[in-house]
Amino acid sequence: MTSGEGKLMHRRLLNAYLSTVISISLVLLLVGVASLLLVNARSVSDYFKENMQVSVLMKSTVSDEDAMEFQRSLKQKPWIHGTRFVSREQGREEMAAMLGDDFLDVFETSPIPASIDVTLQAEYVSADSLSKVKEDILASPLVDEVEYQQSLLDALNENLGRISLFLGVFILLLLFISFVLINNTVRLSVFARRFTIHTMRLVGATRRFIRAPFMLQAVFQGLFAAIIALIFLVGSLFLIKGEFAQLFEIFRLESLLMVMGIVVACGILICVASTALVVNKLVALDKNELYY
Repeated sequence: MTSGEGKLMHRRLLNAYLSTVISISLVLLLVGVASLLLVNARSVSDYFKENMQVSVLMKSTVSDEDAMEFQRSLKQKPWIHGTRFVSREQGREEMAAMLGDDFLDVFETSPIPASIDVTLQAEYVSADSLSKVKEDILASPLVDEVEYQQSLLDALNENLGRISLFLGVFILLLLFISFVLINNTVRLSVFARRFTIHTMRLVGATRRFIRAPFMLQAVFQGLFAAIIALIFLVGSLFLIKGEFAQLFEIFRLESLLMVMGIVVACGILICVASTALVVNKLVALDKNELYY
């Protein structure tokens, strides 16, 4: 083989290696996105539940000071996630913004009482728990009414269940597709060197000796592809941070590190497993089968 032919062969192998790594990186990027959703599925569910608002309307005779005192007592409850006090004046301004400044003209006195907007811990956002919470709040002589949208609660719990089921099926399907794609990509890359493997067999190389350099290359190939996928994944997260800043309240650092570990493990394990299967098959082929 001339030096020119050697350089051409080296360039072809390098291009094949880079195209394989890029292909695997794109698949691992999808695995990373799916893993991010899976790892944070509970956090996403809790986020929606903890943003469902319950309105506590005080009696018309209750002053703002007494209502604020009641708010402080509510904060001690184990099921409270957050509270927001709405004074009579603030309530009047909010109603005026929705209904117009003259909406109170038909009343002799303002009908807007002080109120407290409450959000609950995620585990208490269910029909049974909310009923008990409502009873607990109404036990106070200061409270006139507790309001929340039952239809919204039912829709929230039902849809979150459906989303979780869909997400689980989607991730399993994606992992299967990822394995098939990466396996085929690695298979083509290794199969292109089947004559090299056959030559090594002819000079007496053992299967273990033949397999070793391919396994080492598979490890670096999977690791390199995973790093590229993670760079794109983290970069995408920071790009959308400006538009969806609340996502970073859900996606915690420990979950992101877990996703990184999953992507790296998937990249290395699938590449190594695929390479081992292909190399073992090629080693067992005779000379005539190498051409098919």
